[in-house]
Amino acid sequence: MIANATTNNARTTNSGGRLSIVSLSKSFGDHDVLRAVTFDAAPGSVTVLLGPSGQGKTTMLRIIAGFERPDSGEVRLDDSVLCGPAVMLPPERRGIGYVPQDSALFPHLDVARNVGYGLPRGSRSRVDEMLELVGMQGHRHHKPAQLSGGQRQRVALARALAPAPRVVLLDEPFSALDASMRADVRDEAIAILRTSGATTLLVTHDQDEALALADHVVLLLDGEVAQADTPQRIYEHPASLAVARFIGQANLLGATCEAGVIRHPLGEHIGECRSGTVTVLIRPEHVLLVPPGEGVPGTVDRRSYFGHDGSLTVALDTGESVVTRVATGDLASVGARVHVRATAVSAVF
Repeated sequence: MIANATTNNARTTNSGGRLSIVSLSKSFGDHDVLRAVTFDAAPGSVTVLLGPSGQGKTTMLRIIAGFERPDSGEVRLDDSVLCGPAVMLPPERRGIGYVPQDSALFPHLDVARNVGYGLPRGSRSRVDEMLELVGMQGHRHHKPAQLSGGQRQRVALARALAPAPRVVLLDEPFSALDASMRADVRDEAIAILRTSGATTLLVTHDQDEALALADHVVLLLDGEVAQADTPQRIYEHPASLAVARFIGQANLLGATCEAGVIRHPLGEHIGECRSGTVTVLIRPEHVLLVPPGEGVPGTVDRRSYFGHDGSLTVALDTGESVVTRVATGDLASVGARVHVRATAVSAVF
């Protein structure tokens, strides 16, 4: 567990800056990796850069850190331009900390020397402060090979925070951890970062991780910002079908709209939409099992048990298939006949 950071020396708290990405583009050969990407990360916030593999997320971090030069666009930190058409500050002058996926600790240095690497001579107190912050005081003389994966990530985070950066970049830092420890390590890491005051930009392809950790989510699809919003809005009100398909489980059903009435296979709802044929998004938690005669009949095609709850995939008699999230006590068997109805429509396309 991490130390109680609120009791630490005031030097632990950094002043996070506003990170602004403005029309950033980058290509490798004929492949456009990033296309006119624009978003802001508010001071002291946790912004998650989300998207499938190969969408340019790591390239974006490398440009922000100063390891790559963009083809066009700017990276700004408050009023300072870090890189642009006429500016390319070196990494050491940007005030940015970087935590790579593999932690990249020096194997021949112990924990204390890894954390202090790059700091001025006589920085023992700062190293001690960082080790206390991440709960690694008792491991200061251990080599990286003697640490667990989660402990190595804590040391990498302490090293990134030691120079008091205004922005910290994390490139899928939890993906290599066992599932049993991933949630605990990432929650601890985010708590440390929030205590530090630094603006955080975290890259992940794990949508559950993004929704759980972020103040703001920037979704990259095909090298462009598909949507940038709060986790709640990006889940409940996706801006496009592509976003709806990527974020969470999605029941996407054909429907019609006439005079503000949306008619779909699970019922009808009042909503704003253009007249004619549309597609509706209904989340699994908005599909309920109901008594016969109160919903649409179907047959359970698949059953998934998650411990805290479960899901059923129901093949409707009308030909469509929908997923519903249910309490474990309501998990019907495969082949069982059930009736379902929708309580809400999240979006209309």
